[in-house]
Amino acid sequence: MNKWLSLTLTAEQMAAVDAHALNAYGIQLMQMMENAGRQLASLATDMLGSSIAEKRVFILCGQGNNGGGGMTAARHFHNLGVEVQVRLVADPEALKVVPRLQWETVSTLGLVTESQELPPVSLIIDALLGYNGKGDPRPPISAWIERANRSGIPILSLDIPSGLDASTGLPGSPCIKATTTLTLAAPKTGLFADSAKGYVGELFLADIGIPPQVYWSLFPNLKEFPFFSSQVPIKILDG
Repeated sequence: MNKWLSLTLTAEQMAAVDAHALNAYGIQLMQMMENAGRQLASLATDMLGSSIAEKRVFILCGQGNNGGGGMTAARHFHNLGVEVQVRLVADPEALKVVPRLQWETVSTLGLVTESQELPPVSLIIDALLGYNGKGDPRPPISAWIERANRSGIPILSLDIPSGLDASTGLPGSPCIKATTTLTLAAPKTGLFADSAKGYVGELFLADIGIPPQVYWSLFPNLKEFPFFSSQVPIKILDG
């Protein structure tokens, strides 16, 4: 469905939305992560086209919630019969509670790899860094970003290309050059900056279950016009 979205958020504003969804409406991180992973797998499946069971997907995951979304998507790929590998670019001991649960699942399913190289795959999913990332990515994440960019393989980024500042749109060194970006809940301001061109690719927005009341309570001016308007072109993934 093609719509036009009126709202873009900085990283700080998005953090406020996430916190308000939890504290005022009881929407748990696990719920949002599950929705994000399902939407990510759905869009990736569309990108892979027909005969998806013959395709291979490589998911690069960081230690935060963005990485947890990538791991969730891996489970959905596995359920579809897609050959998928998860590469955690972090110490598993550094994982927070909710991503750790996803890690335990993909580990038990045998979807984890310790490879230091990119295998021949049809799609790379970038779930390394989320909207709170600042500055230049550090090793070992920086090395994986460079490998992905050099590979020539299509890259689907979750929420924001790793290395791109979600608020300003300034790319770090290095920064993922995504073929497609699936941003979550609301588009991040930086995705539309001139400096972000060449990194974002085709842009989609995924519903992860945050009700409009959360936005209306934080941004009262939204009540003065429909949530969707004619300011920012973006493709919406419903449900």
